[in-house]
Amino acid sequence: MEVPRRLPDPTQDEIAASAALCAQIAREVSALGGFMPFERFMEMALFEPPYGYYVGGAHKFGAAGDFLTAPEISPLFGRAVAAQCVAAQVYGRTIVEFGGGSGRLAASVLEELARCGALPARYLIVELSPEVRARQRALLAQLPCASTVQIDWLRGPPAEPVDGIVLANEILDALPTTVFRVGERGYLERGIGVGEAGQLAWRERPAPAQLAAQLAVTLAEQALPAGHCGEINLRQPLWIADLARFLRRGVALLFDYGGPRAEIYHPVREVGTLRCYWRHRLHDDPLWLPGLQDLTASVDFTAAAESALEAGFHLAGYATQASFLLANGIERLLAEAMARDPTAAVKLAAQAKQLLLPTEMGTTCKVLALGIGVEPELTGFSLRDERHRL
Repeated sequence: MEVPRRLPDPTQDEIAASAALCAQIAREVSALGGFMPFERFMEMALFEPPYGYYVGGAHKFGAAGDFLTAPEISPLFGRAVAAQCVAAQVYGRTIVEFGGGSGRLAASVLEELARCGALPARYLIVELSPEVRARQRALLAQLPCASTVQIDWLRGPPAEPVDGIVLANEILDALPTTVFRVGERGYLERGIGVGEAGQLAWRERPAPAQLAAQLAVTLAEQALPAGHCGEINLRQPLWIADLARFLRRGVALLFDYGGPRAEIYHPVREVGTLRCYWRHRLHDDPLWLPGLQDLTASVDFTAAAESALEAGFHLAGYATQASFLLANGIERLLAEAMARDPTAAVKLAAQAKQLLLPTEMGTTCKVLALGIGVEPELTGFSLRDERHRL
């Protein structure tokens, strides 16, 4: 496949790995009768062993990877999250983190909790990739508090009930999503087929009855024109329901790119929110280098809130990342860090700007807080709480 000029060239080994995954996908397309729902394609592109994006061996996070998350930008993010965890530990002394990335969020949170004398009894990381787990272990083993707190890794959500805090940073936007298009006579489901030359290609079919019904409910107030493309995540309610299964009493903090339904399905977003990241470059072709690039779609936080209420959660807060971090004292944390290391002041200020400015992550990334077994009042939403927008 030709490499778009604006993207860095893949290596021959990377091209070969992607080709191997494409062959796996093509075989399954054939077994499915020539049409693979995009949800299944995205699942294979991200998680199919041994070539899926999140189970392969390449660096994903940080400057050497494909994208930067808030914990990678600065430890200030994790330290501000830890400030919220200190207050929330009254509900339980276990922290469960989904994904974990490079381990930097866990490291920053644990370092700050140790400084505050508020270490949890357990810190559990749910991580699918053995290679990523190994990197997390190596990083967290260097923490002075590593021998004080029980740090364990899980391949899936906890089997036993947990009292405490759940952290999920950029997890919902990585859940495989369904892609649709508004047709002249109804909704169309978009998926993947195989072209005459054997390459993967977009296909469409009338949306199955269950999908069409769900779209009719979700988009009832949106008035989208024919031709509008978008995504609806049918796995998000299942993920949130499972969260309610194991979190018996406590708080879940969900950080992600997205917004209320009216923003996600606004008519101006005529091509949807699906996007791809390769070597810190953003583009819109998910069929280019499957398995080597990250695929993501913005989170419908209205849908997340609806699923949470149905699962038995209490909506404890919704705000921009900037508002949440400011309410949890990131300015104080920044001043303290600058005082400890004046030579790093410019670097630290630049990191804070990336986390807080509207032109960076400050308003594009949101925080949804869910309580179960409790109705918590959380400091992170004391400056601004936008639950009314959901």
